[in-house]
Amino acid sequence: MSITERIGHFCGVAGITAAREINIPEKLFYPLFSLQHRGQESAGIAYNNKGQLIFYKDLGMVSNVLTHYLHEDHPSRVGIGHVRYSTQGSNKLENAQPVAITCNKGQIALAHNGNICNSVELRAELFKQGSIFQSTSDTELILHLIARSGQPDFKSALIETLNRLQGAYSMLFIHEDTLYAVRDPLGFRPLVIGGNDEMTLIASESCALDTSRIPSYEEIAPGEMIIARENRFTRERFAPSPKKSACIFELIYFSRPDSSVFDYSVHLLRKKMGRALARIETHTTDMVIAVPDSGNSAALGYADESKIPLEHGLTRNHYYGRTFIQPTKEMREFGVRMKLHPIKKAIAGKRITLIDDSIVRGTTSNILVRLLREAGAKEVHLRLSSPEIKHPCFFGIDIPTHEELISNNMTPEQIAQHIGADTVSFLPLAELRQCVNNPDEFCYACFSGQYPVKVTDPAIRRKD
Repeated sequence: MSITERIGHFCGVAGITAAREINIPEKLFYPLFSLQHRGQESAGIAYNNKGQLIFYKDLGMVSNVLTHYLHEDHPSRVGIGHVRYSTQGSNKLENAQPVAITCNKGQIALAHNGNICNSVELRAELFKQGSIFQSTSDTELILHLIARSGQPDFKSALIETLNRLQGAYSMLFIHEDTLYAVRDPLGFRPLVIGGNDEMTLIASESCALDTSRIPSYEEIAPGEMIIARENRFTRERFAPSPKKSACIFELIYFSRPDSSVFDYSVHLLRKKMGRALARIETHTTDMVIAVPDSGNSAALGYADESKIPLEHGLTRNHYYGRTFIQPTKEMREFGVRMKLHPIKKAIAGKRITLIDDSIVRGTTSNILVRLLREAGAKEVHLRLSSPEIKHPCFFGIDIPTHEELISNNMTPEQIAQHIGADTVSFLPLAELRQCVNNPDEFCYACFSGQYPVKVTDPAIRRKD
């Protein structure tokens, strides 16, 4: 999936608790920088300093928003951070995270990755009770529920609130000098924990812990709560986990290839998907090309299985920024050409198998096929290492409406004609399920329409 038609990333979170006072903002910078792929529109941190909750957030990337902390000393024993992706014009500072408040339960900061499916009903209930909202995010809603809880302490109020939420959430809280981490009972989003002699680090992906030289880590279980203070932690269940529904798109596209997610190596599993894709067809092309970087791992697997040479046919400009994404067709095409460019002498006169992870609207695929044709490609066969996306997601991924999804309106043959490819094919859902050892513990709703949680409002879009 490429550039202008990428499915929106959701968010990334990181939290630290230390045995002694360390420069928490500096220590948070590096894991958040590692999680930048999960959200590029805002970044922020919150930490406890001598009993006072300090927070800072702004629109922009981690390197722009938080670099000044690398040159300053802010001693603390606990802190959390967040990188955010937003949708539908909600990229506003009031929606940036972490969200920090003072209420009857004390000082609280929250960083949230996910989407609450019953937020419409909960928000209406809170409005009726007199709540005043300053943002459109689900995160503020959660804090209102905690503050209005009749439970006598923060932990009890948090557990009561969590058991009212439906949908996807991996969340980090600071309450006074303690770090709390929770993962929803179905385990939609990843969350891992590890530590060393200096600190305990919790983050959305293992790559964030690798960056901080955490030697080992493990998943926080669905329905589990971690309570960490001064580099020590306890774990307990706040809700049963009757059935896991981990997001399969974490493994197909979202997570970094060097991460371990849901106990799988992301890179190796994507290679396996590429091999599975290659096994379902007869091969008559001259070379395999990946759409960088999303198709790299699957292309390796496809080439291994098909015995077709893997060629570096598209080069990527890594200095390309989101500012190039524009609303007009002409500017979108210009943006693709600014980021990806064919290596003409490598592909001229060749029959090409082009590997990518998925296709959403078809806009970018059309431009890419045209780029390859202009560079002299004789044939272009697009292969996707995921099934056809036919349904919106309500659990933390910005997948468009049914009407916008090209696979919901066209057959693969019609898609090929629409984007100018010779053929288009997808990895069947049955084959995708065979790529994992525990296929019944994943959510495939965007492919099948079988949602693991009831969605009460079809207009819900992910906001956090």
